[in-house]
Amino acid sequence: MHSKFRIAAYGVVWDSQGRILLAKASGRAREPGRWFLPGGDVEHGEHPRDAVVREFRKETGLTVKVERARDVWSTVAGNVHTNAVIFEVRITGGLLQPEADGTTEEARWVFPEEARNEPVTSFVAAVLGWTVPESAVMKKERQAPRPTPPSRAKRGRKRRGQRFGAYALTTDDAGRVLLARISDGYPGAGCWHLPGGGVDFGEQPRDALLREIAEETGQDAEVVELLDVTSFRHRRAIGPKGYPLDWHGVRAIFRAHVTRPSRARVVETAGGSTSESRWWEVDRLPSLRQSAALSDALRIAGDIVT
Repeated sequence: MHSKFRIAAYGVVWDSQGRILLAKASGRAREPGRWFLPGGDVEHGEHPRDAVVREFRKETGLTVKVERARDVWSTVAGNVHTNAVIFEVRITGGLLQPEADGTTEEARWVFPEEARNEPVTSFVAAVLGWTVPESAVMKKERQAPRPTPPSRAKRGRKRRGQRFGAYALTTDDAGRVLLARISDGYPGAGCWHLPGGGVDFGEQPRDALLREIAEETGQDAEVVELLDVTSFRHRRAIGPKGYPLDWHGVRAIFRAHVTRPSRARVVETAGGSTSESRWWEVDRLPSLRQSAALSDALRIAGDIVT
């Protein structure tokens, strides 16, 4: 059975009484009867921020504004690995009502203690600080998170691919920044990039990030915080087998720290996406040829690295 990847976005909002807004899945949903955070699939080329606003309105009748990216989390159900972005949102209008004839049969405010005796998704459990059973049984497969062309794609038609990755603006106690250089033959070849990469099947984003930092730079890092989530679309990319690909990538941008830095070196097998890695002084960064992800991270981080 072929493994599949899915990207989703969900919203968290509380009222003045300490209740969280949840939606109950109907018989048409993936997990009927479970209470979940309002949200759903990120469409191809869509930013997760836009997806959560769209899905929130559809499932609850309420319009919301995204306040910040709260967390990223992964679960596996059968052969489907879901990479989810959890946002904190603020209600701006609308009337609370469930989706008509859709995947939501009820939407209401719930006290956390009331939800303890109800079936909830792992994302709800994670937000409420409960044990998440699904994470204990996730078994990582060393399978590249490559895009899977949809079966409906006809010969000669451009195919679509979607990938979720975890990257980090990584520093040491001296304030240096750890970067990896993109190998020839890969998009952005020659640019200095954030260490990181795609999340493998059955792997949590933070685990994927630490693995990638070790493989690309030889450093033992720790994750400090999630800075933000970015999205990009490349309509004229080239796929793994040389076919034209409409590529959509979603990146979780973290801040990470290395307490005992050593000389940066590429550990992963030769022929990978990283040609070299290196520690850089902050004042050297503007002169480097930067990837879009690195430029985004420096903008998001602001004075963290200045």
